[in-house]
Amino acid sequence: MSSDPEATNLLENGYEIFKQNIVKRIMSETPEKVFFNNCPKCNKLARTLYAKQCRYCEYSWHHLTVAQFKLNDTFQITGRPFFLIGQITEGEIKEGHQIDLRVLGLNKKPVIKSIEFALKCKEGKAWEDIALATNELTEEDKEYLKSMVSVRKPLDIIIE
Repeated sequence: MSSDPEATNLLENGYEIFKQNIVKRIMSETPEKVFFNNCPKCNKLARTLYAKQCRYCEYSWHHLTVAQFKLNDTFQITGRPFFLIGQITEGEIKEGHQIDLRVLGLNKKPVIKSIEFALKCKEGKAWEDIALATNELTEEDKEYLKSMVSVRKPLDIIIE
């Protein structure tokens, strides 16, 4: 335990009340950053962020994921959409599909407006990546994604 008076005051009603107060504060100050993986059929909470089968009604939503996308970079040119750059690791991506950004901490599923090639060059070597364009992200979302360096877990590309 801390001898800091402020910490002691926060814990004066017990640890459980302290945790409940934290949850209340987070939900009131930044509810848009809190998300849950709920079953699309019965709306009950799934076991994990990555679960795709409900433990209650046994509904499976694996079929909603049509592809996986490995995010390597992002960019935006003035007057153009925001682009997520990377490789398709599985499946097929089409315009109108959605990019599930929840595994990155954004409770967003922006629609893919267009799919383009992005020519990349490094140390004299050139290659093409896939660029997924969207117009549905806020400036704060874009800055957050720009700060992400090559994400390990592929993003789900989904249909709903």
